[in-house]
Amino acid sequence: MKKYNSWHVGGLAENYVEVSSEAALQKIFSINKVKKPITVIGVGSNLLIRDGGIKGTVINLSRGLKSIFLDQHLIFAECGISCSSLARFSAKNSKKNCAFLAGIPGSVGGALAMNAGCYGGEIWQFVSKVKIMNHEGDIHIKDKQSFEIGYRSVKKKEDEIFIGAWFDFPSKENDDENEEQKIDDLLKLRRSSQPLNWPTAGSTFRNPEKNFAAKLIEEVGLKGYQIGDARISNKHANFIENIGDATAKDIEQLIYLTQEKVEELKKIRLQLEVKIIGENVD
Repeated sequence: MKKYNSWHVGGLAENYVEVSSEAALQKIFSINKVKKPITVIGVGSNLLIRDGGIKGTVINLSRGLKSIFLDQHLIFAECGISCSSLARFSAKNSKKNCAFLAGIPGSVGGALAMNAGCYGGEIWQFVSKVKIMNHEGDIHIKDKQSFEIGYRSVKKKEDEIFIGAWFDFPSKENDDENEEQKIDDLLKLRRSSQPLNWPTAGSTFRNPEKNFAAKLIEEVGLKGYQIGDARISNKHANFIENIGDATAKDIEQLIYLTQEKVEELKKIRLQLEVKIIGENVD
């Protein structure tokens, strides 16, 4: 699974399927031979896949499901579309408040699953309704109120897969509001403030209330700390870099060490923003 996540670590999947369309995903479930448990992934930009791999079936939605279009005043985007593409499409269609999405490195499906956000925005702020599929292949449209949305969290049924969503971004009020320029400025800021030269999974930890994970990690002296080829970035302490041939175990050990050190010295337990899945090596 190394090539299917942005940290470039992890063992093999017991079964692996790439899905090119909604109909193809339905067909997989209708065959009723999908080995469980089922793990759905996108581009893997917020995943730590353990070295022992993943049991059951991994379904990758990032290779297809990339439709995006205007639906009256709403914008519909399938789960395989990148968040940056959603931002660009929305801006080109005279929408505003969408620029922050360009700073999210993952796909729409992954962003919906965790309520991803950055630079003051969160994706579920602008969701009107979503299209979901369950493990029987049934499709349902649900409104935003059907889910419990929190900071970097979304509570849904275990067998529900986000297939797409309708977004309600406000329209520009005048030509002086240049959302595309805001996207360019945001990406420039991201390049200057975040480590982009090594594989990472974006922010490792959620920001505690009224604080910043990177600030706490730096204050306890862990900036630049390294286990194997996993290193806390010198550029942004909330990023863990794979600077060579790191294993998932290296990264996970660095995560736990960071949590323990910050809790010991700052009395704050950092909560993960990345999701850890898979099996350890025996």
